Order: sequence, then C-alpha cells, then structure tokens
Amino acid sequence: MARSRTPSRATRSILDVLNDAPAHGYALMRQTGLRSGTLYPILMRLSDAGLVASEWEASSAPGRPARHVYRLTPNGQALRRDLLAEAAPKRAATARLGNA
Repeated sequence: MARSRTPSRATRSILDVLNDAPAHGYALMRQTGLRSGTLYPILMRLSDAGLVASEWEASSAPGRPARHVYRLTPNGQALRRDLLAEAAPKRAATARLGNA
C-alpha cells in the first residue's frame, strides 16, 4: 500500500486499538491517552482516507445520546499490517544492539 508519509505515533496507536476491536471515541481516548483535540482530527483524516469507518450506536441507557463507533476498514487493516512489517526489522536491530 503506497503512502505519502509515515503515520504519527498517535495514528499508529489508534490503528492498534481499533485492530483489536471497534471502539467509540471516549474508549479510544482512554486507551491511547490522546486528547479529543488530537484524536478526532486523526479519526477524520483516517476516515477520509478510507482507513476507518464509523457508525452510530444507539445508547444503552435512557437519556444518553447515541455515539459513533469506529472500526478499521480492510484498507486500514492492510495499512496496520504494512506498518508492523516495516517496523519488524527495526525492532530486531534494536534488540540485537541491546544484547551486544
């Protein structure tokens, strides 16, 4: 998958969380440690690029609003796999240096 630039650490952490399971924004903020002003612009860019999809989830409690649930698309899953594959040689080299 061709990319114009390397995703940020924040973007990678979002991809990692969404790879495990779909999540709503508050859960993503808790799991990644990102604030809303960082999280939501990244989610919008990922959505515009076709890497993340969202849908409304009805509230399970009366009086609570519906919320967006985000999930990786097949293209988002492919990007995450590519990023992991690119990082594997770097992690191996770092591990070798640590053992030297």
